Amino acid sequence: MNAPLRVLIVDDDPLVRAGLTMVIGGSPDIAVVGEAGDGSEVAAAVDAYAPDVVLMDIRMPTLDGLAATERLRARPDPPEVIVLTTFDADEYVLRALRAGASGFLLKHTPPAEILRAIARVAAGEPILSPTVTRQLIAHLSDTGAAARRHHATTALHQLSEREREVAIAVGRGKSNAEIAGELCMSVATVKAHISRIFTKLDLNNRTQVALLAHDAGLTG
Repeated sequence: MNAPLRVLIVDDDPLVRAGLTMVIGGSPDIAVVGEAGDGSEVAAAVDAYAPDVVLMDIRMPTLDGLAATERLRARPDPPEVIVLTTFDADEYVLRALRAGASGFLLKHTPPAEILRAIARVAAGEPILSPTVTRQLIAHLSDTGAAARRHHATTALHQLSEREREVAIAVGRGKSNAEIAGELCMSVATVKAHISRIFTKLDLNNRTQVALLAHDAGLTG
């Protein structure tokens, strides 16, 4: 039997932490191993509890979830991060996704969906649909859009033609199996391409690849 997935909850509201702990406690496959009340406590909590997934609030008083996510994802072999938010489209959420978070959950998400999201992220799958990604990107002001497109286009030129095709498919929300079918390759080959994309572009999850493809205007 596999060991339960280990989850760290980071939120400055004790009631939110208690509610999430209660929800997750009902699953035999996922366990809350620790809590933190501020982003400034995340590094020590990760060292102490070795979580597989961190549920990270965005707005916290001393160090917000964005900065905490950036610091955490810069560490060697970091846990996956799911951002907790009150709103569907939030500039801070998108910035956290660019920093390496694997997706986001609304705080009123039904319990079963929270558990599925934790399991998916732990397995390396993002929890953002293409629709939600477009909604988040649209939420940003146009300021900096040209610079983001230039950066994304330049980055994607580092990839081979086949790797770019895979990156675009990831940006469209396709699964590995769907990409394999569309591009006439095995799932193992798709995974190998995605691994090379991560390495070449210094990215660490599919969500970042998807956002880059969106920024380059290649997923419409």
